[in-house]
Amino acid sequence: MRLGTSARVVLAIVTGIILLAVYLPLFVVLVNSFSTSTSLTWPPPGFTLEWWGKAFQSAGALEAVGTSVMVALVSTVVALVLGTLISIALQRFDFFGREAISLLIILPIALPGIITGIALNNFFRTIMGVPLSIWTVVIAHATFCIVTVFNNVIARLRRTGTNLEEASADLGAGVWTTFRLVTFPQLRSALLAGALLAFALSFDEIIVTTFTAGSGVTTLPIYILNNMFRPSQAPVVSVIAVVLVVVSIVPIYLAQRLSGSEQTRR
Repeated sequence: MRLGTSARVVLAIVTGIILLAVYLPLFVVLVNSFSTSTSLTWPPPGFTLEWWGKAFQSAGALEAVGTSVMVALVSTVVALVLGTLISIALQRFDFFGREAISLLIILPIALPGIITGIALNNFFRTIMGVPLSIWTVVIAHATFCIVTVFNNVIARLRRTGTNLEEASADLGAGVWTTFRLVTFPQLRSALLAGALLAFALSFDEIIVTTFTAGSGVTTLPIYILNNMFRPSQAPVVSVIAVVLVVVSIVPIYLAQRLSGSEQTRR
Protein backbone atom coordinates (compact mmCIF):
# COMPACT_ATOMS: atom_id res chain seq x y z
CA MET A 1 0.00 0.00 0.00
CA ARG A 2 1.34 3.39 -1.01
CA LEU A 3 0.36 6.58 0.81
CA GLY A 4 0.15 10.02 -0.69
CA THR A 5 2.34 12.88 0.50
CA SER A 6 -0.38 14.49 2.62
CA ALA A 7 -1.30 11.17 4.24
CA ARG A 8 2.33 10.50 5.12
CA VAL A 9 2.72 13.97 6.63
CA VAL A 10 -0.41 13.53 8.76
CA LEU A 11 0.71 10.06 9.84
CA ALA A 12 4.15 11.39 10.78
CA ILE A 13 2.63 14.25 12.81
CA VAL A 14 0.24 11.93 14.67
CA THR A 15 3.04 9.46 15.36
CA GLY A 16 5.27 12.25 16.64
CA ILE A 17 2.54 13.54 18.97
CA ILE A 18 1.91 10.06 20.38
CA LEU A 19 5.61 9.37 20.95
CA LEU A 20 6.01 12.79 22.56
CA ALA A 21 3.10 12.14 24.93
CA VAL A 22 4.59 8.78 25.92
CA TYR A 23 8.28 9.68 26.28
CA LEU A 24 8.23 13.33 27.40
CA PRO A 25 7.12 12.41 30.96
CA LEU A 26 9.94 9.83 31.09
CA PHE A 27 12.41 12.51 30.05
CA VAL A 28 11.10 14.78 32.82
CA VAL A 29 11.66 11.99 35.37
CA LEU A 30 15.22 11.54 34.06
CA VAL A 31 15.97 15.26 34.40
CA ASN A 32 14.41 15.40 37.89
CA SER A 33 16.73 12.65 39.06
CA PHE A 34 19.61 15.16 38.62
CA SER A 35 17.75 18.21 40.00
CA THR A 36 19.01 20.05 43.08
CA SER A 37 15.41 20.70 44.14
CA THR A 38 13.86 18.35 46.71
CA SER A 39 10.34 19.26 45.56
CA LEU A 40 11.07 18.67 41.84
CA THR A 41 10.28 22.20 40.70
CA TRP A 42 10.42 22.85 36.97
CA PRO A 43 12.69 23.91 35.44
CA PRO A 44 15.33 22.46 37.75
CA PRO A 45 17.31 25.17 39.58
CA GLY A 46 20.49 23.12 39.18
CA PHE A 47 21.90 19.68 38.62
CA THR A 48 23.62 17.26 40.97
CA LEU A 49 24.54 13.59 41.35
CA GLU A 50 23.69 13.63 45.06
CA TRP A 51 20.41 11.75 44.66
CA TRP A 52 22.02 8.97 42.62
CA GLY A 53 24.51 8.40 45.40
CA LYS A 54 21.77 8.35 48.04
CA ALA A 55 19.63 5.98 45.98
CA PHE A 56 22.43 3.43 45.62
CA GLN A 57 23.22 3.73 49.35
CA SER A 58 19.61 3.33 50.48
CA ALA A 59 19.17 0.04 52.32
CA GLY A 60 15.41 0.07 51.70
CA ALA A 61 15.81 0.61 47.97
CA LEU A 62 18.48 -2.08 47.63
CA GLU A 63 16.36 -4.55 49.57
CA ALA A 64 13.37 -3.74 47.35
CA VAL A 65 15.49 -4.33 44.24
CA GLY A 66 16.60 -7.69 45.59
CA THR A 67 13.01 -8.68 46.37
CA SER A 68 11.82 -7.67 42.90
CA VAL A 69 14.64 -9.58 41.21
CA MET A 70 13.97 -12.72 43.25
CA VAL A 71 10.22 -12.61 42.59
CA ALA A 72 10.78 -11.99 38.88
CA LEU A 73 13.33 -14.81 38.56
CA VAL A 74 11.22 -17.42 40.36
CA SER A 75 8.06 -16.35 38.52
CA THR A 76 9.91 -16.58 35.21
CA VAL A 77 11.19 -20.09 35.95
CA VAL A 78 7.69 -21.26 36.91
CA ALA A 79 6.27 -19.62 33.78
CA LEU A 80 8.90 -21.26 31.58
CA VAL A 81 8.13 -24.75 32.84
CA LEU A 82 4.34 -24.48 32.89
CA GLY A 83 4.04 -22.30 29.78
CA THR A 84 6.17 -24.68 27.73
CA LEU A 85 4.31 -27.80 28.87
CA ILE A 86 0.92 -26.21 28.22
CA SER A 87 2.01 -24.99 24.78
CA ILE A 88 3.19 -28.46 23.74
CA ALA A 89 0.01 -30.07 25.07
CA LEU A 90 -2.29 -27.65 23.25
CA GLN A 91 -0.36 -27.61 19.99
CA ARG A 92 0.74 -31.21 19.63
CA PHE A 93 -2.34 -33.04 21.00
CA ASP A 94 -6.01 -32.93 20.07
CA PHE A 95 -8.49 -33.36 22.92
CA PHE A 96 -11.88 -32.13 24.09
CA GLY A 97 -11.85 -28.59 25.52
CA ARG A 98 -8.53 -27.60 23.99
CA GLU A 99 -9.78 -24.21 22.75
CA ALA A 100 -11.42 -23.44 26.09
CA ILE A 101 -8.18 -24.19 27.94
CA SER A 102 -6.25 -21.99 25.51
CA LEU A 103 -8.64 -19.12 26.26
CA LEU A 104 -8.31 -19.63 30.01
CA ILE A 105 -4.51 -19.57 29.76
CA ILE A 106 -4.50 -16.23 27.92
CA LEU A 107 -7.27 -14.62 29.99
CA PRO A 108 -5.12 -13.46 32.98
CA ILE A 109 -3.11 -11.07 30.80
CA ALA A 110 -6.33 -9.53 29.45
CA LEU A 111 -8.06 -9.04 32.82
CA PRO A 112 -7.55 -5.72 34.65
CA GLY A 113 -4.80 -6.08 37.22
CA ILE A 114 -7.04 -4.95 40.06
CA ILE A 115 -9.50 -7.76 39.29
CA THR A 116 -6.72 -10.34 39.31
CA GLY A 117 -5.32 -8.89 42.52
CA ILE A 118 -8.64 -8.95 44.37
CA ALA A 119 -9.40 -12.48 43.16
CA LEU A 120 -6.01 -13.84 44.24
CA ASN A 121 -6.18 -12.00 47.56
CA ASN A 122 -9.55 -13.61 48.33
CA PHE A 123 -8.29 -16.99 47.15
CA PHE A 124 -5.19 -16.97 49.35
CA ARG A 125 -6.74 -15.49 52.49
CA THR A 126 -10.33 -16.78 52.41
CA ILE A 127 -10.32 -20.07 50.53
CA MET A 128 -6.80 -21.37 51.16
CA GLY A 129 -6.23 -19.67 54.51
CA VAL A 130 -2.64 -18.86 53.48
CA PRO A 131 -0.99 -15.72 54.88
CA LEU A 132 0.22 -13.28 52.27
CA SER A 133 3.97 -13.49 51.71
CA ILE A 134 6.60 -13.29 49.02
CA TRP A 135 5.48 -16.71 47.76
CA THR A 136 1.92 -15.54 47.18
CA VAL A 137 3.43 -12.73 45.10
CA VAL A 138 5.44 -15.27 43.09
CA ILE A 139 2.33 -17.36 42.41
CA ALA A 140 0.36 -14.26 41.45
CA HIS A 141 3.06 -13.08 39.03
CA ALA A 142 3.40 -16.54 37.52
CA THR A 143 -0.27 -16.50 36.51
CA PHE A 144 0.31 -13.74 33.94
CA CYS A 145 3.98 -14.48 33.18
CA ILE A 146 2.88 -17.88 31.87
CA VAL A 147 0.99 -16.09 29.11
CA THR A 148 4.11 -14.46 27.64
CA VAL A 149 5.96 -17.77 27.54
CA PHE A 150 2.89 -19.58 26.22
CA ASN A 151 2.39 -17.13 23.35
CA ASN A 152 6.05 -17.29 22.27
CA VAL A 153 6.35 -21.07 22.47
CA ILE A 154 3.05 -21.95 20.81
CA ALA A 155 3.79 -19.54 17.96
CA ARG A 156 7.14 -21.26 17.40
CA LEU A 157 5.55 -24.72 17.55
CA ARG A 158 3.02 -23.72 14.90
CA ARG A 159 5.79 -22.56 12.57
CA THR A 160 8.10 -25.53 13.01
CA GLY A 161 5.49 -28.24 12.50
CA THR A 162 5.95 -31.88 13.48
CA ASN A 163 8.06 -33.31 10.62
CA LEU A 164 11.34 -33.45 12.54
CA GLU A 165 9.68 -34.83 15.66
CA GLU A 166 7.95 -37.55 13.66
CA ALA A 167 11.24 -38.41 11.93
CA SER A 168 12.92 -38.68 15.33
CA ALA A 169 10.20 -41.02 16.57
CA ASP A 170 10.46 -43.13 13.40
CA LEU A 171 14.18 -43.56 14.07
CA GLY A 172 13.44 -44.98 17.51
CA ALA A 173 13.91 -41.96 19.76
CA GLY A 174 11.72 -41.75 22.85
CA VAL A 175 9.59 -38.77 23.89
CA TRP A 176 12.26 -37.27 26.16
CA THR A 177 15.07 -37.81 23.63
CA THR A 178 12.97 -36.20 20.89
CA PHE A 179 12.20 -33.22 23.10
CA ARG A 180 15.84 -32.81 24.20
CA LEU A 181 17.46 -33.17 20.77
CA VAL A 182 14.77 -31.95 18.37
CA THR A 183 12.00 -29.88 20.00
CA PHE A 184 14.00 -27.95 22.58
CA PRO A 185 16.68 -26.66 20.15
CA GLN A 186 13.89 -25.24 17.99
CA LEU A 187 12.32 -23.52 20.99
CA ARG A 188 15.42 -22.03 22.63
CA SER A 189 15.16 -18.52 21.22
CA ALA A 190 11.38 -18.44 21.81
CA LEU A 191 11.92 -19.58 25.40
CA LEU A 192 14.59 -16.95 25.98
CA ALA A 193 12.41 -14.20 24.49
CA GLY A 194 9.45 -15.33 26.59
CA ALA A 195 11.61 -15.45 29.72
CA LEU A 196 12.92 -11.92 29.14
CA LEU A 197 9.41 -10.56 28.63
CA ALA A 198 8.11 -12.43 31.68
CA PHE A 199 10.95 -11.05 33.83
CA ALA A 200 10.26 -7.48 32.71
CA LEU A 201 6.52 -7.92 33.28
CA SER A 202 7.04 -9.27 36.79
CA PHE A 203 9.77 -6.81 37.80
CA ASP A 204 7.65 -3.68 37.44
CA GLU A 205 4.22 -5.11 38.37
CA ILE A 206 2.52 -3.17 41.18
CA ILE A 207 -1.27 -3.65 41.15
CA VAL A 208 -1.37 -7.43 41.61
CA THR A 209 1.63 -7.19 43.95
CA THR A 210 -0.16 -4.71 46.21
CA PHE A 211 -3.04 -7.15 46.75
CA THR A 212 -0.92 -10.29 47.21
CA ALA A 213 2.13 -9.08 49.15
CA GLY A 214 2.33 -9.41 52.92
CA SER A 215 3.13 -6.49 55.19
CA GLY A 216 6.85 -7.29 55.17
CA VAL A 217 7.19 -7.67 51.40
CA THR A 218 8.32 -4.57 49.51
CA THR A 219 9.13 -4.82 45.84
CA LEU A 220 10.71 -1.92 43.99
CA PRO A 221 7.42 -0.54 42.54
CA ILE A 222 5.82 -0.66 46.00
CA TYR A 223 8.87 1.09 47.46
CA ILE A 224 8.48 3.86 44.88
CA LEU A 225 4.78 4.24 45.65
CA ASN A 226 5.40 4.41 49.40
CA ASN A 227 8.17 7.01 49.16
CA MET A 228 7.25 9.29 46.27
CA PHE A 229 5.22 11.70 48.45
CA ARG A 230 7.58 11.74 51.44
CA PRO A 231 9.59 14.92 52.08
CA SER A 232 12.95 15.01 50.31
CA GLN A 233 12.39 11.53 48.84
CA ALA A 234 11.04 12.58 45.45
CA PRO A 235 14.48 12.96 43.78
CA VAL A 236 15.57 9.53 45.10
CA VAL A 237 12.35 8.03 43.78
CA SER A 238 13.08 9.64 40.40
CA VAL A 239 16.48 7.93 40.34
CA ILE A 240 14.89 4.57 41.16
CA ALA A 241 12.24 5.16 38.48
CA VAL A 242 14.96 5.79 35.88
CA VAL A 243 16.73 2.58 36.89
CA LEU A 244 13.42 0.72 36.70
CA VAL A 245 12.80 2.03 33.17
CA VAL A 246 16.25 0.87 32.05
CA VAL A 247 15.83 -2.55 33.66
CA SER A 248 12.46 -2.93 31.93
CA ILE A 249 13.73 -1.78 28.52
CA VAL A 250 16.76 -4.11 28.33
CA PRO A 251 14.91 -7.47 28.42
CA ILE A 252 12.21 -6.22 26.08
CA TYR A 253 14.84 -4.98 23.62
CA LEU A 254 16.72 -8.28 23.80
CA ALA A 255 13.51 -10.25 23.30
CA GLN A 256 12.67 -8.14 20.25
CA ARG A 257 16.15 -8.67 18.80
CA LEU A 258 15.91 -12.41 19.37
CA SER A 259 12.55 -12.61 17.63
CA GLY A 260 13.77 -10.47 14.73
CA SER A 261 16.96 -12.49 14.32
CA GLU A 262 15.02 -15.73 14.28
CA GLN A 263 12.65 -14.44 11.59
CA THR A 264 15.60 -13.22 9.51
CA ARG A 265 17.31 -16.61 9.66
CA ARG A 266 14.10 -18.30 8.58
